[in-house]
Amino acid sequence: MISLVIQAGLDTSSSYLPIGLQIIFAVGMIATLMGVTHLLGPKRRTADKLQNFASGIESHGEARQPVAIKYFLTAILFVLFDVEVIFFYPYAVNFRELGWGGFYAVLLFVAFFLCGFIYIIKRGALKWED
Repeated sequence: MISLVIQAGLDTSSSYLPIGLQIIFAVGMIATLMGVTHLLGPKRRTADKLQNFASGIESHGEARQPVAIKYFLTAILFVLFDVEVIFFYPYAVNFRELGWGGFYAVLLFVAFFLCGFIYIIKRGALKWED
């Protein structure tokens, strides 16, 4: 049994040689490119070059302004219902093999999310005007 493992080459470190060479090549390439760009790149630092740039529009005001919680709530709700749609894909692929038991499980899943959606609407989470 041990001779089979050795003959198959499953227990030797030489099977990791291509991975090691690829890692060494990648690290060497990164170091070389960073070094070349540092040596050949321009070194003139002026006030205009060190100023923040955002799509050609001059920045004004403070970056730390409060943001309405509605944006975050909308993003979280989008992720929640997006995940719900993702769970429908495996059911759609295998709905014949799952049979009626799978159908009832999906109906229960939809019912839970529908209850959550109704709760969100009643709480006014999607209402933007106060």
